[in-house]
Amino acid sequence: MNFNPIPFNVLAGLVYWLVVAGTGLLMLTGVTFLTLVASRGTDGIRTFGRHVSGAFSDFFSLSPRRIGAIAKLTFLESYRRRALLVFVVFGILIMFAGWFLSGGDLVPYDQVKLYVSFVLRTISWLIIPVTLLLACWGIPEDIRVRSLHTVVTKPVRRLEVVLGRMIGFGLISTLILAVMGTAGYIWIQQQIGPEARSELTCRRPILGTLSFLDRAGNPALVGINVGDLSEYRSFIEGATKARAIWTFPNVDASDLTPEGDMLIENRIQAFRSHKGNMNRPLLYQLVFFNPEKNLRVGTQLRQVNEFRGQTDTIPRTLPKTGEAVGGQAETVEGETVDLIDDLVTKDGTLTVEVLCIDPGQYLGMARTDLFIRTPDGPFWAGYLKSMIGLEMMALLVVFLGVTASTFLKGPVATLLTFCLIIIGQPQAREFMMQMINGRLGGGGVFESMYRIVMHMNPTTELPAGPTFFFMQWADFGLNRFVWLMSQIIPNFDYFNMRQFLAEGFDIPFDSSVLPSIAVTLGFFLPCVLVGYLALRIRELEAK
Repeated sequence: MNFNPIPFNVLAGLVYWLVVAGTGLLMLTGVTFLTLVASRGTDGIRTFGRHVSGAFSDFFSLSPRRIGAIAKLTFLESYRRRALLVFVVFGILIMFAGWFLSGGDLVPYDQVKLYVSFVLRTISWLIIPVTLLLACWGIPEDIRVRSLHTVVTKPVRRLEVVLGRMIGFGLISTLILAVMGTAGYIWIQQQIGPEARSELTCRRPILGTLSFLDRAGNPALVGINVGDLSEYRSFIEGATKARAIWTFPNVDASDLTPEGDMLIENRIQAFRSHKGNMNRPLLYQLVFFNPEKNLRVGTQLRQVNEFRGQTDTIPRTLPKTGEAVGGQAETVEGETVDLIDDLVTKDGTLTVEVLCIDPGQYLGMARTDLFIRTPDGPFWAGYLKSMIGLEMMALLVVFLGVTASTFLKGPVATLLTFCLIIIGQPQAREFMMQMINGRLGGGGVFESMYRIVMHMNPTTELPAGPTFFFMQWADFGLNRFVWLMSQIIPNFDYFNMRQFLAEGFDIPFDSSVLPSIAVTLGFFLPCVLVGYLALRIRELEAK
């Protein structure tokens, strides 16, 4: 699997959120205060104080009944606006998808991956436009037809209007997602052939940490780069002392199968430096090492499945076999070791080394390319987690859209929210981080413009002088602004759980579901505050 799940640190995330949200709130308050003072003078100070006192009064006077009534009206309004017609589009796609998806000609693994990816991608592509249009056009449309004027003249706080709108649009998006998710799950079950049903599962891996030894047996942070543009995998050289070493924590007998075996699954990549015998796969060996007892036990040589990966069944009782030398693994007759009692350390750590046997050939690995496979979970559990991720994404779009609609008209609010969604995608965020970290050649905006006009190579040094010094400082200021925006713009990569489920893995709660919930909740309060402030100070008569 080409992903690297990292557990989400709740405490660190909370501290980071307090710093960013607090800084943003202070900046917003300061800008509002300075704007009122600059435009109204001393009367602006009184206006600012009146808004602050009114805000505290509104916060302590919230009525769940009024919020619920506005949410209910928002839900019914969305229904009258034909929001549920998205079911028709989804139904048409589902009915005719089988004609265009050539899943029947694929092997079971690829067939499951194709259908699961199609359903999850289709649901995400349909839920975003619906929630985007509903959230961004609700309040502007109320202002245009003057229905909001009737509401705010009643004992209804503008904060309750914002909250009611968010809850109402959130409910309609939840309903849409629940119906499409249920239909998609049934469609997957019907489309998958009987021979591929076994691939509809959720592997629950134990992932370890990966380190390397170089060809001389010395510790190394990474292996050999064989020329791949992507540095995701590192390679070890065959028939040398090079090793890829995985360290798995908290391993005990409960991780074994009912038969008492340990399943170790790998997706090792082969790289051939010379043709050799193309009819014979490359060979590798797994070696278990207990540093406390200085005990090293190897397994029999195994063939690399260069395209699909494979699962090795390791019995709990192992013959005492050494490392392979010259393509042979020597076994001590009559001596055995227990995988759990003898090879797992006292703190529950299991160390597994991978050796490449073939001289002149290379094996590539990343951290997630080898793992201990514990008993699988049901497919519906992973599917439900993916729906939770899509629900969090839909709610975040609702929060952003309602907030934008409080100070912008419908089309502009839609454009702004859509831009935030696009910039929050992994590719755009990666570009921003490259620009912030200075990994893009040619310097910043002003320096790049100068180089283009003057036809200067990106590696050429700029001339000395105050003009170029000012240019670089201006680029530094813009760089810091981009960094600030990168902290404010939501990262939509947290909601993409399709890659786990499509490849047959359970969606980890601590590294996928929990971050998606945290991001959505983290934007809820700032969006409510900004939306309330914008709706409070704006002139509702302006269309």
